Amino acid sequence: MKPYQTVAIAECYEPLVEIPKDIFGFVTPHPYAKLGAPYGKKSPFYVRRGVCDRLLLAHTTLQQTHPGWKIQIFDAYRPVAVQQFMVDYTVAEVVRSRGLSLDQITEAQRAEIFQQVYQFWAMPNVDPQMPPPHSTGAAIDVTLMNAEGDVVNMGSPIDELSPRSFPNHFADSAHLSEKTYHHHRQLLCSIMVKSGFKRHWNEWWHFSYGDQVWAWLTMQEEGQEEGAIATNQPSENKLSKIAHYGRAA
Repeated sequence: MKPYQTVAIAECYEPLVEIPKDIFGFVTPHPYAKLGAPYGKKSPFYVRRGVCDRLLLAHTTLQQTHPGWKIQIFDAYRPVAVQQFMVDYTVAEVVRSRGLSLDQITEAQRAEIFQQVYQFWAMPNVDPQMPPPHSTGAAIDVTLMNAEGDVVNMGSPIDELSPRSFPNHFADSAHLSEKTYHHHRQLLCSIMVKSGFKRHWNEWWHFSYGDQVWAWLTMQEEGQEEGAIATNQPSENKLSKIAHYGRAA
């Protein structure tokens, strides 16, 4: 169990709505659907209504300093079945990258690989009290596009399983290009946080509003728990902050 999963959920039953196509950029074809992820009739470009309102606010905030830039949506709503598909796919890719096959690895190797994967991917939990963040419709993976329509370089691709994905990985770099990556990440974080989102501690691209992760991070920042978040590692204490988005239907 991850610490944020101890946060209680008081579902508000707010509907999923489509992210406006005329305002935001989108990664198409959708990267998980292209792999065969089982979305059925669901769309990965839906979020809870309150989340969409805050995305629109983030867009407005971005225009104040970077006219013509856009937030590009990589992924948003993700049914639990898709979460399971992508965890299985990612595990298989890690195994393949090591020149192995799933039937060859030892139990120790399996445990180490799943630990690596679950550092970035939430468990595809069917327990309604511990939903994967994206299955709530409250989490979103995003990056930026400049006024020319080019995707802004953040220094690592979304979903990369490496320390480069940590938000502050390039913060202390002396290299100009890496300083630029950090600046871009900070810009993205700034417009999203000003709009009410919280950023995941391990992923520069992942933001949420109203789910357990958001509630847990809000609790941390409000100082209602002793201590602070260690670098790239949340603390273990149980929290009482309430989330208002559970697993979306």
